[in-house]
Amino acid sequence: MTNVDVWRSRCRAGLFALYATAGVLHVTFPAPFLAITPLWVPSAPDVVLLTGFCEIAGAIGLFVPSLRKYAGIALALYAVLVFPANIKHAFDSLSAPDVSPWQWLYHGVRLPLQPFVVWLALFAGDAVTWPVQKTSAEL
Repeated sequence: MTNVDVWRSRCRAGLFALYATAGVLHVTFPAPFLAITPLWVPSAPDVVLLTGFCEIAGAIGLFVPSLRKYAGIALALYAVLVFPANIKHAFDSLSAPDVSPWQWLYHGVRLPLQPFVVWLALFAGDAVTWPVQKTSAEL
């Protein structure tokens, strides 16, 4: 197993934990997700339920070799598509009268990390290697 393979495996495990947990929460406790869903999203309860199932399926797919690349691409696309909800969540939270420094910290870190989450899903799904390169000893 190469160094890149070790990192991909670790990323898969981390994304599995993240997306499987989020998916289960979307399905079992949809209220917080409905609160951050933009108003222009049609049938918001159905969309939240569907996104939960997609997160769970994507998380599992990362561990099925024949589905891994598709799961990584799907999770990356998912991270792009839910970004409007992340922005709405930040605006709603940070415009509240009693906003805490922790909310500023959470959103200040969360929003700029979204491109990294997209890349991480692609990397974990074997869709990209960049910028990680195998050494000549690993080839």
